[in-house]
Amino acid sequence: MPSVFVQGRPVETYPPLAPEARRGAVRRITETGEEVLHKPCRDVTEFGPDLAALIDDMFLTMYIADGAGLAANQVGVDLRLFVYDCPDDDGVRHVGHIVNPVLEPLDAGERRLLDEGEGCLSVPGAVMAVPRPDRAVVRGFDKDGQSITIEGTGYFARCLAHETDHCNGQVYLDRLSRRERKDALRQVADRREEVFARRAANVEALKG
Repeated sequence: MPSVFVQGRPVETYPPLAPEARRGAVRRITETGEEVLHKPCRDVTEFGPDLAALIDDMFLTMYIADGAGLAANQVGVDLRLFVYDCPDDDGVRHVGHIVNPVLEPLDAGERRLLDEGEGCLSVPGAVMAVPRPDRAVVRGFDKDGQSITIEGTGYFARCLAHETDHCNGQVYLDRLSRRERKDALRQVADRREEVFARRAANVEALKG
C-alpha cells in the first residue's frame, strides 16, 4: 500500500514538507473568540494565483504551528478552504488542500464514533476528547477548480471533519459540554505561552 496520498492520489515519493510551503509566508493564526472563526465562511468563487498563494501561506503556517490541518479562517481569511498533512491510523500520510469542502453524511450503518483527543491551532495548548465518526468523505475542488473527493479513516477522518467544521464557523469547543469547554480554556491559559514559544522557535529554525 502506498505510504503517501497527495490530493487523494498515491505517490511514490514526497518531501517532508509540501512544496507549497517553500513558496509561502507565515501568517498569524486566529484564536477562538475572534469573529472570523465563529461564522460560516464564504464560498471560493475565484480560482487563480491569489488562491494558490493563500494555499502556499497556509501550508507554511500549518507546519510552523506543528499542525495536521489548517482552515483559511484560521489565518483570518473568510473563505471555505483548508490544507492538511495528516496521517491516518495505519500510518499512511495524506497531504493536500480542498476548496469549498462538503462533508458527506454517513449512513447509520457506516458510523462508528471514536472518542479521541483533538486539538486545534486556534485553541492553543488544549486537547479534549471529541466524538467523531471513524470515516469521512469530503467533496470539493482543488485550487484549479477541478472537483475532488477525499476519503479518510481514523485520525485523518477526524482532521477532515474538524477542518470542514471550521469552514462552517464551528470550532471543536462548540461540540463540548460547558464543563469540558471550561477545562479546555483552562488548558489554553496554562499552555498558550509555551505553544507560542515553540512556534517562534520553528520560525527561527526555518530562517536558519
